[in-house]
Amino acid sequence: MTLAEELQKLEQLHQNGSLTDSEFTQAKARLLKSPADAGPGITALNGLRRSSTDRWIGGVCGGLASFTGMESWLWRLFFGLTLLAGGIGFFMYLLLWILVPQD
Repeated sequence: MTLAEELQKLEQLHQNGSLTDSEFTQAKARLLKSPADAGPGITALNGLRRSSTDRWIGGVCGGLASFTGMESWLWRLFFGLTLLAGGIGFFMYLLLWILVPQD
């Protein structure tokens, strides 16, 4: 259902008397809430960046280190161990390298 259809349904419910004025206003505000107003978790996650100074290959571990407060060598150890455990670490690192922007 699109946003326009949801707003139209809300308007119909309001006109039929199923929703009070305050309920209609709250429901409409919830629908129109922008993703930028999402919350502190989403805003914090948008702060994740690859490091341009603490890097060996792509800066992923350095970026994760500054984002989480852990040492970068711990992230490198984590990716190294997961690389040995079936190779999933390689794919995780590769995805982060592609998807996370550089600082």
